[in-house]
Amino acid sequence: MDLSAIGALSGLSGTSGMNSVNGLSTLTGSLAEKTGSADGNMFEAILGAAMDNIKTTNSYLSDMENEEIRFALGETENAHDLTIALRKASSALQYTVAIKNRLLEAYKELMQMQI
Repeated sequence: MDLSAIGALSGLSGTSGMNSVNGLSTLTGSLAEKTGSADGNMFEAILGAAMDNIKTTNSYLSDMENEEIRFALGETENAHDLTIALRKASSALQYTVAIKNRLLEAYKELMQMQI
């Protein structure tokens, strides 16, 4: 999945492949350029982007559940929409978990540093 730096955490675009490690490093690099420093502004920007990502993921999961219900009730016979909703939700959830794991790894690494 080709993800732009800001779009990486605020929403998903594209439909194939995914590389969360490069997406996260691209995100932090581009946010550092926009804020001009690596102080609290960068943290605020990353946190805001992460919150947007969670909201987008929740939206995709909700859309998927709605499509499943519509398909199960026979309101629609279009399996294509259901498949698209399932893939979007799956990709968004996988990406969100990958970002969470990378942030936890970074936190653990910071906590192990000796001053």
